Amino acid sequence: MTNTQPLSIDDPAVDCPIPPETVGRLIKADADTASYILDGIPEATRARLAVWLYGRSHTHEIGVRVAATCDGAILRRTAGLVGNALYDASRRPYKAPSHGARPAGSRISLGGSSRRA
Repeated sequence: MTNTQPLSIDDPAVDCPIPPETVGRLIKADADTASYILDGIPEATRARLAVWLYGRSHTHEIGVRVAATCDGAILRRTAGLVGNALYDASRRPYKAPSHGARPAGSRISLGGSSRRA
C-alpha cells in the first residue's frame, strides 16, 4: 500500500494526478470516450483526479462524473470529508452549484436610479 498525503480542494499547489493532455481529452469527451479514458486510469488515481476536477468551477461536473467511477472508501481515504461529499454527490443526479446565481427577474444597474428628481 502506498502512503500518500490526503488531498484538499483548498490547496492550489496540488498538481493534477494525470497528464494535462489526458485532462483535455477527458473534458472534451462524450460519455463513451470518457469511460474509455477512465478505464485506463487506476482507481486511486481516478479518486485524486475527481477531487482535483471537483475543486475547479469549470470542471466541477466532470469531477462528479469521475467520482462516480470510484468506490466511496477510496474517495474518503483520498480526500476525507471532501471525498465523502463527492461520493454522495456522484450517486445522485447532478445539480450545478448555485453560488453566484441571481434569482429570475433580478437586475443589476450601474447607472443608478431611473427616476429623476
